[in-house]
Amino acid sequence: MQKLVESFIATANACDVEGALSLFAPDAVIDDVSVGDAFVGRAGVRIYFERFFVGYNTASRLLSIETLDDFNANVRLDFTGDFGHEVGILKIAINSEGLIERIDADLE
Repeated sequence: MQKLVESFIATANACDVEGALSLFAPDAVIDDVSVGDAFVGRAGVRIYFERFFVGYNTASRLLSIETLDDFNANVRLDFTGDFGHEVGILKIAINSEGLIERIDADLE
């Protein structure tokens, strides 16, 4: 999980949308309470990254990972960008292939 989270952060910080998409299952879901929407499938994940990471020049820094089991972790991130500064929680679930199948995101 640590390696996957680090790859997620690196690709997002590099605005590498294709690299970020490669970490997600085809039917992945990002449900972000802070923006009031869910983004479904790789097409939805692309929209999410383009809008909230690339569009806002977001830079993420890992604060902590709480591994719950082999498939689930709670990740705490520090976000900065054109919006200012926020701290967020990502509840990440991966599938048996090691791809992200769901992220439940919210801000503290």
